[in-house]
Amino acid sequence: MKFYNRDVELKLLEKNDAQSHETACFQVVVGRRRIGKTSLLMESVKGKKVAYLFVMRKNEHLLCSEFQRLLEQIGLKIFGTVASFKDLFEQVMKYAIDEHFTLIIDEFQEFEYVNPSIFSDIQFVWDQYKSKINLIVCGSVYSLMTRIFEHNKEPLFGRLTSKLILQSFKVDTVKEILTDYNPNYKNEDLLCLYAVTGGVAKYIELLMDAKAKNKDEFLEFICRMDSPFLTEGKELLISEFGREYGTYFSILQLIASGKTSQREIDSIVGKNTGAYLVNLEEDYSLIVRKRPLFSKPNSRNVKWALNDNYLQFWFRFIYPNQSLIEIARYDLLKEIIESGYEQYSGAVLENYFREKLVSQYRITEIGEYWDNKKQNEIDIVALNDMDREAFIAEVKRNPKEIDLIKLRSKSVVIKKELANFRVAYLALSLEDM
Repeated sequence: MKFYNRDVELKLLEKNDAQSHETACFQVVVGRRRIGKTSLLMESVKGKKVAYLFVMRKNEHLLCSEFQRLLEQIGLKIFGTVASFKDLFEQVMKYAIDEHFTLIIDEFQEFEYVNPSIFSDIQFVWDQYKSKINLIVCGSVYSLMTRIFEHNKEPLFGRLTSKLILQSFKVDTVKEILTDYNPNYKNEDLLCLYAVTGGVAKYIELLMDAKAKNKDEFLEFICRMDSPFLTEGKELLISEFGREYGTYFSILQLIASGKTSQREIDSIVGKNTGAYLVNLEEDYSLIVRKRPLFSKPNSRNVKWALNDNYLQFWFRFIYPNQSLIEIARYDLLKEIIESGYEQYSGAVLENYFREKLVSQYRITEIGEYWDNKKQNEIDIVALNDMDREAFIAEVKRNPKEIDLIKLRSKSVVIKKELANFRVAYLALSLEDM
C-alpha cells in the first residue's frame, strides 16, 4: 500500500529537522501499534543521512554490537568494543558535533527491559553535548512512554523539544484508500472498513493487500484461521496490562458489549473498578469518559466508551468467542459477527459522522446529549462557538427511520444553551457518507 496522508505530520518533522542543523532536537513520536509510526518516520527522512535502531529485549552488550554495525553502515565509526548504550550514545553525540544526521530509535520504551539505567545515561550524555543531531524516538506502549517523558521524577523529563501523538487515519483518508482499491465501493463497504480498522494503517493495509474490497470480503478475511485480526487485540494489550490483564480485559469486554456505567461494570466484575477505569483512561488512553454536552465537569452522569474501533470490534466479537477459535469453528464466528453487525455498525456510524462534521466545519465542541433519566437522547450536538452555529443530528443506518420532527422536539431540553446559535437539524444515514 502506498504512503497516504500525514502531510501535517511530515511538515512538522521537516521543520524540526531544519532546526536540528543549528541545535540538537529530541523528538518523540507516540502511537498505538500498527498506526504507521515507522512508515511516517522513514518517509520523513528520505534522501537524508539517517540511522535506524530498533530496540529489542536482549542483552545490552549484544544489542549495542548490532547498533554499532548499523551505525557504521552510514559512516559513523564506533571505536572499540562497546558494551553499554551509554558509551555508544556518547560516540554518536560526539560524531554529530561536526556532522548532522538523524538517529531514529524505535520501540524506545523497550530499554526498560534491557537496562532501566539507559534512560539516565541518555539524559547525562544529552545534557553534556551540543550536537547537530535530530534524535527521534518512538514507542507504542503508551503508559511506559508517558512515564518516561512526562513524570517529573524520570531522568528524561523536560528533555523533549517536540512530542507528536500519531492518530489513526481520518474518515476522508479511509475513503480515499478504499476508492483507490475499489472505485465502485458501496457505503456499507466504507462503513465496515472504518468499523473494523478504525483507520489504523496496518489493518487497512492487511485487507487491501489481501484483495478484500467490500464488507463480505473484509469479514471473510477477519475470520480466516490465519487472520492476524483474531490475535491482535491480545498481542496489543498484554504488554500494557501485565499480570492484571484479565481484569482489564473483562472491563473492556463489558464496555464493548454496552455496559457503559461503572455501576453495571462493578456488579458484573464483582469489585470496585474505579481505579481500573481511571487507569484505562489516563495511563493507557483506551477509553473515554463521556458526559452529556452542556453538563457540569463533575457530573456523575457518565458513560464509558472505547476510543478505538478495532478494539471495540475485537472485544465485542472476537474476545468473547475465543472458544470458537480454539475449536476452529471460524464459520460460526463469522455468523455471530454478521448477526450483530448491524447494531454494532450503527453506533460506529455515529462516530463516523462526528469525525466528518469536525473535518467539514469549524467545530469547537462536539458530543451527544442525554438527560439523567436517559431520555431525550440526541446522537450528535456540534457547536461552532466562533460563528455561533450549532448542528443537531440524528444518525441511523436507514434514512427512513429518522424523524426530524421528533428530533426538534427532543432538542427543546437544550434550547437555553443554544439560544444564541443558528441551529441546523441534520438527518444522517448510510446514504450521506
